[in-house]
Amino acid sequence: MFERHPARKLAAIFIGGVVGALIRVGLSEAFPHEVDAWPWPTFAVNVAGAFLIGYFFAAFRDHRPDQIHHPFFATGICGTLTTFSTMQLELFNMVDAGEPALASVYLAASLAVGYLALRLGIATEASRPDTRT
Repeated sequence: MFERHPARKLAAIFIGGVVGALIRVGLSEAFPHEVDAWPWPTFAVNVAGAFLIGYFFAAFRDHRPDQIHHPFFATGICGTLTTFSTMQLELFNMVDAGEPALASVYLAASLAVGYLALRLGIATEASRPDTRT
């Protein structure tokens, strides 16, 4: 494991993961929601994370594999900022509370807007002037 993933890469993922998790938890606690309401904190971090992953993917695709930019930002921060498991629990709770229409719209919107955000992140990075020499 450590030959394929050097300690500095694992440390970058860990530190980025702590940052992303703290942001997500902070937003969830600052903006709680009822089971029959739109879960804005989860939706927002998932869309923002999709945008950022697209951006970082495009920005770092030409970097050497031993650099820690991608592991820190994409895997670390975005990996813990976004939350598929929380979205699944929210969907379960909505259906269980008798809100299948809300759950369906939430699922469809999460997938559609997340995909568009990913594409927008890639396009945003691609439109930046190339500053590499």
